[in-house]
Amino acid sequence: MELLPEELRDQLPPLYSQEHEKDPMVICKFFHPLSNMTWYATEGSAEGDDFIFFGWVYSDSPELGYFSLSEMQEVQIMGLGIERDEHFTPMKLSKVKKLHEH
Repeated sequence: MELLPEELRDQLPPLYSQEHEKDPMVICKFFHPLSNMTWYATEGSAEGDDFIFFGWVYSDSPELGYFSLSEMQEVQIMGLGIERDEHFTPMKLSKVKKLHEH
């Protein structure tokens, strides 16, 4: 699976463009099928040969932060890599966080 097709790359606002937005739009979602970790990208930019995202990472300790395309492409657990949720509909970050409330 291609994690970052060109049309998705074009939809992502550049890094730092939403830093003053209280409730930024989440553009895409990445996950690993064998983990509860989920990466929600709100923005991203090419840096050299890589692509750097900023967004909300859901895990045991959810946080906002940076993550790179190259790192996601390298992850292999029991033969499975990180995938992009092809059915994810962009939504505000506050709505994404509510999806993970217990």
